[in-house]
Amino acid sequence: MNSLPLKENLKKYLHIENCPIRNVVARFSGKWAILVLCVLSENETTRFNVIAKAIPDISPKVLTETLRNLEKDNLIKRELFAEIPPRVEYSLTDLGRSLMPNIENLLKWAVDNFDAITH
Repeated sequence: MNSLPLKENLKKYLHIENCPIRNVVARFSGKWAILVLCVLSENETTRFNVIAKAIPDISPKVLTETLRNLEKDNLIKRELFAEIPPRVEYSLTDLGRSLMPNIENLLKWAVDNFDAITH
């Protein structure tokens, strides 16, 4: 079998450190991150327990990790209120809000094509 040379436009994926898929898209494309972003998009500010109720099959540990990763990537912000008991609220950053129209398009595509893909 002959191996065809890579097309020029595919060469951008060869260099791991410069690959946008590996270094940007992979950060929010996991099973839980998009769901968390959607919950936060639908609600201005949201507490941990509200997110957990909206996504009942995510464990508290995984939700915590997901929130930390999204915060580290500047897609969400975490605000701690000095109250007793302490109150923590999460919301989208400007960067996170700028991502949502793209995710909403993907979600629409997923809904429109769910049957074709799952059957």
